[in-house]
Amino acid sequence: MHEPAIARLRAQDPDIAGLVEAEARRQFEKLRLIASENYVSPAVLEATGSVLTNKYSEGYAGRRYYEGQQNIDPIELLAVDRAKQVFGVEHANVQSYSGSPANLAVYLAFLEPGDTVMGMSLPMGGHLTHGWSVSATGRWFRPVRYGVREDTGRIDMDQVRDLARAERPKLIWCGGTAVPRTIDFPAFAEIAREVGAVLAADIAHIAGLIAGGAHPSPVGCADVITTTTHKTLRGPRGAMIMSTAEHAKAVDKAVFPGLQGGPHNHTTAAIAVALGEAARPEFAEYARRVVANAKALAAALAERGFDLVSGGTDNHLILIDLTGKGVPGKPAAQALDRAGIELNYNTVPFDPRTPFDPSGLRLGTAAITTRGLTEEAMPQIAAWIDEVVQATAKEDEAVLARVAGEVRELMAGYPMPGWAPAP
Repeated sequence: MHEPAIARLRAQDPDIAGLVEAEARRQFEKLRLIASENYVSPAVLEATGSVLTNKYSEGYAGRRYYEGQQNIDPIELLAVDRAKQVFGVEHANVQSYSGSPANLAVYLAFLEPGDTVMGMSLPMGGHLTHGWSVSATGRWFRPVRYGVREDTGRIDMDQVRDLARAERPKLIWCGGTAVPRTIDFPAFAEIAREVGAVLAADIAHIAGLIAGGAHPSPVGCADVITTTTHKTLRGPRGAMIMSTAEHAKAVDKAVFPGLQGGPHNHTTAAIAVALGEAARPEFAEYARRVVANAKALAAALAERGFDLVSGGTDNHLILIDLTGKGVPGKPAAQALDRAGIELNYNTVPFDPRTPFDPSGLRLGTAAITTRGLTEEAMPQIAAWIDEVVQATAKEDEAVLARVAGEVRELMAGYPMPGWAPAP
């Protein structure tokens, strides 16, 4: 049963309805450990699927290019005000369609083509939009890349400082897509100030943890902050850009008219709902439990001989190097999916394998924590992962089928927001 219901979709387009139903069941039955995924509340689902999708609203509240904004403007202002409250920022833009366009807006706001930008190398845990070669950001700007220390797996702040001094970037990114440790925002801010660079903090993965007080905030350190609104923040697929008041005009102009037209009003409303949820005391408890579950899962995996990049985690994310297990990341991830455990294969620092067939696995605990799983369940999850990795090496599909059944049995005891099996 869906909440909200999809009875009209079933009647009008049974093909799509059937696939939606199948996806809901898949999300219910599996251990969803993809670090960038979560479950949103029924209220967020309702806002996302509302009549707000019918309305076009180019511009900003009070300065639109279309009439009929009497209800849209208050919705956007609510989202902005809630973002400012939750994160303690001076300015927030909630119109970016997703994380990558939000990051592109930062370039447009502060740089000219060919300027130097410094970001974390993609194989070391950075994001495509932080200046990687296959991204427009690596083609239109001059990228300089930092990494992690080989002995610790943690960001090499000495390298960051030396590169910044030598290359004098106009923009420095901190944050990434596979960073399991606390980001030292004050250290990045000191380096950026020294070389006269704008500091941008990409908190897409950890925004919910910051909102809940489970990770330090970049506010007061970074000039501009970007984030997606799903992942640990548990909102719809959208993005926000936050900044000091000094940079508000440049950020807003970069988003519109710089990069896009009208915002997606249904997403803006859903962002507002999610931010309202994030402001409640129970969300802080959720963020704490996400980290506690990740630490417990990391410890259980380490006990079973898994090599964890940086030795563990401070947030929701765990990065495993499978080299010592003799199984590459891609076949292991595919086998785990067949066994009901959903995560992704991932490059690890100093990986000798290609990005299409890397050595690692990336997993996170945001979604399973939303379902209600606690630290007590983490040793069992680690045991299943271990069994499946060993079975992958032996091509033993029987083990995968057994584990999938055990996972389904476990997850049946934890409600899923927005869907439940028919009684």
